[in-house]
Formats: sequence, C-alpha cells, structure tokens
Amino acid sequence: MSSTAAPAGHSGPTSSPSYQPRFDRLHQTMAPWVASEPDRIAVMDAHRALRYAELDVAVRDTARTLAELGVRGGDRVVLVTENSVGCSVLLLALSALDAWSVPVNARLSAREIANIVEHAGARVTLYLDNDFPEAREHGVARGAQDAEWTHVGRLLVSAVDEAAVPEPVEADPRRQVAALIYTTGTTGASKAVMLTHANLMFIGHSNRLQSRVTAGDRVYGVLPISHVYGLSVLLVGPVSNGATVYYEPRFRPEKLARALVDQQLTVLHGVPAMYAKVIEWGRANGQSLRTPALRMAQSGGAPLTATLKAAFEDAFGIVLHNGYGMTETSPTVCQTRVEHPRQDCSVGPVVPDVEIMLGAPLPDGSGELLVRGPNVMKGYYRRPDLTAQTIDADGWLHTGDLAKIDPDGAVSIVGRSKEIIIHSGFNVYPEEVEQSLNAFPAVLQSAVVGRAVEGNEEVIAFVEVRGGMTLDEPALRAFLRERLSPYKMPAEIRVVAQLPAAPSGKILKARLREQLAAGNL
Repeated sequence: MSSTAAPAGHSGPTSSPSYQPRFDRLHQTMAPWVASEPDRIAVMDAHRALRYAELDVAVRDTARTLAELGVRGGDRVVLVTENSVGCSVLLLALSALDAWSVPVNARLSAREIANIVEHAGARVTLYLDNDFPEAREHGVARGAQDAEWTHVGRLLVSAVDEAAVPEPVEADPRRQVAALIYTTGTTGASKAVMLTHANLMFIGHSNRLQSRVTAGDRVYGVLPISHVYGLSVLLVGPVSNGATVYYEPRFRPEKLARALVDQQLTVLHGVPAMYAKVIEWGRANGQSLRTPALRMAQSGGAPLTATLKAAFEDAFGIVLHNGYGMTETSPTVCQTRVEHPRQDCSVGPVVPDVEIMLGAPLPDGSGELLVRGPNVMKGYYRRPDLTAQTIDADGWLHTGDLAKIDPDGAVSIVGRSKEIIIHSGFNVYPEEVEQSLNAFPAVLQSAVVGRAVEGNEEVIAFVEVRGGMTLDEPALRAFLRERLSPYKMPAEIRVVAQLPAAPSGKILKARLREQLAAGNL
C-alpha cells in the first residue's frame, strides 16, 4: 500500500486504484469455469446441485423465462427468498437481462417488503417457496400466483406492473446497476444502495488476489444472500473463482458442525454472533469443530472481540481473519491477510486498488474513515440528496465509522461517529465497552447504546447470557472496573433473552435505542 498526499483536513495512507473489470456483467464471470471445469459443482443446497455447465444452462433458460414474463433491461425485480440454488440462478439470470436484482430476506415483515416493492418500482416480485414458509405467506398475502420453474423450483409470481418504468441500460459495467440492496443502516431509515456489476465483480477479484477463494474451494453459504456480505462472498466470489458454494437458508450450530465434515468445507464466512453460538454448542455437546479440510475462516459484519477470536482459534484450530466493509462499499474495504495473520482484532490493511484516509482527526488520533475506489456504490436509488451527502465531489465515501490507522497500515474501527456516547464531556465508544462485556465468561454477546438524561448521556448495556449460565452483575461490574475508566461504566446492565438482530446477525442497535426511548425495555 502506497501513501499519497491527503487533502486538507484529512490524513492517512491510501492505495492507488488500478482495477479494470474483466467482464461486462456478473453472470459472465463463470464463463472460464464453464469452459474449463464444466463438471465441477458450482452451487448446491440440501435439495439439488448444479455443475458449472448446468448452471450456465439454468441461467440462460431462466433469463428466457423472465423475459417471457415481461422483464426488461433496467427493470427492478424483487426476490423474496432465502439462500438456495434457485435464488442464485435468478440473480445471475437477471444479470443476463440487464435487470436489477432486489434480493429481500423472507423474514422481513409484510410492511417492510411492501415498502421495498413500492420504492423500487418493481416490475415483478418473485417469492421462492422452497422450504421458506415466510416467502410463501408473503406471496399469498399479496396475490401472487403459484408457479414452478425448472431450475428455480416452486415460487409465487406477482402480477407484472405495466406502469413500471425501466431505468436506462448502461454498457459500462461501472455504471450499470446489478443489485439494489436495502439497508436500514444504524440510523434506522431505509436506504436503497445501487451496486454496479463492476462493484460486485471487484469483490470476486479481491477474493482471488488474496487467496480467499480459489478453484476447488468449498464455501459454506449461510450468510443471507439478500445482504451484501452474503451476495458478494456466497455468489460472486465462488462463481467467479471456480469454487463450490453450499447454501444453507438458516444458521443452526449443529448444521454447520455437520457440514464441516459432510461437505468437507474449506472456506467459512460468518458474523461474530454465529461463531459465538457454534463454539458454545460445541462445548455443550462435547463436539470437536476441527476438520482437516477447513483452511480459511473469515469474520465480518460486526466487531470481533479478542475473546471470541481466541475461542474460535482454539475450537477450530485455524486463524480467524477479520475484515471491514459496508453495503455502500460492496462491501470489502479492509482485510487481514492470509500471509500475515494478526493476533489483534484490527480489520487489517485496506485491500489493493482501494483508497482510504481519515477525516479531521480527533484528539485520540481517530477520525471518520473515508473510502474511494472501484468498490464504492453508484449511489442511493432515488435519493440524489443523500448520495451527495455521503459521497463528496472528490469521490470519497464518508462511512460514518471512526477508525485509527496503525503505522503498519492496519485499521481499527473504534465506533460510529453517530453512536459515540458523550458522558460527562468524555467520548465513550460503544465497541470498547462491548469488548470488555463480551470478555466476561457468562456473556454471549452485548450491545451498548446511549440514553439521554438531563444535561448528559448514560451508558446502557444490554447483554445476552450464555445458555445454562446466569449473570452475576456484581462480579461483572468488578470485572469491568478492571478494564474500563469510570466514565465508561454502564449506568445499567440489562439482561435480554435475545438481542434484536438482522438476518445477517448484525445487532440492531437502532431498535434498542427506540425501545429504550419509548420505555419498552
């Protein structure tokens, strides 16, 4: 990573972008493997498997079916689904038509899905019915009709909206939108992130450069493909690098443990909460999680604690790598390197071809992380005002995350600028308090938010307790006092049965703050 001069008011290292997409569209990335490894399994789930040659046929056939339905280039097509072979086929088939995929997790509420369909101006909505009762319920409630497509399976198809206006089709993959990803973000308001074909293909390229996914790898696919982390690492990464992905619609610790052996998984992607629960399950059941095939494990989507990293490496016998990204960056920005594993919980250096720097540094050396490069979104759909607030005139995306950059280039995320709790004039970073809480033996995971009081803000901690254990609050507070300054100590520690989380496993702090303000917690 090279250093270049930073604009006034900014500081930090950058790298020089040089990436040029090899293909024009996502579905084309599998072409080399269709030619060279036609019989290798590309995508599979509990019901079916498609080899690369079969996936190519499935994508072509399904694209024709969609076109016959009335889907055109520039149309938005909502997919209410969970991870499956059929979902992957639809995503690639929409790429072949230059239509925009709008993947939506079936576990969202009816109101949320209705809002997305309306905001996107969807031409048609498809509800995948294979093992997903929620998707079927949504489809039936909205009057969709039953169908069965050869390469997709059972689904419900909405009426075609004849009033839907297609967006212009751009030949340039850096301008043509591939996917529209809806995110609540940490601020609560729904936003639709436009990710281009080049954005997503860059992630496949980045995976390959860093030996994260290579030909013959077997990748576990449990992260929701309706979220950018799942979309990038469970579809784009594997099919563009000749790997096999095993889709699982719902995370269950026992299913992961079984798949490690039965599927001889080599690459594992997950969020910290997922890893914490599978480790706990392994301990409770006396089940070893070590397998000779697994060579790479990656954590992302939420802060990783030193305690969890150590527990994972002890349980699985391999290094747990860490990374940082966001929906608006497709998602990868920083990544620890396979060849240089780290003992700490930094997210590693910036990935090649992406630039980063810090906005006006605070007294502690942190600053808002700014990102520029081929991973940065096209913008927010139908929100040019919000896009202009987020991406400045020089192309820097303002992440809203506070970071520090070590002399060796490693980045540590210390919090969100909007989540800082100002207690008695001191800045309290929730992640720091959560790290200390999560290190306590009885705490499975935690979330820390601020609560406004007269002339001040209080630190409020919510904790989820490990199965079979109880929380000794006096012991926990004594534990915290050894690790935190007095002004960082929680005013209250509240035990909850389960922290609210998105399907990706990300804890929904906005919901906690809303419930706290409403007096519902």
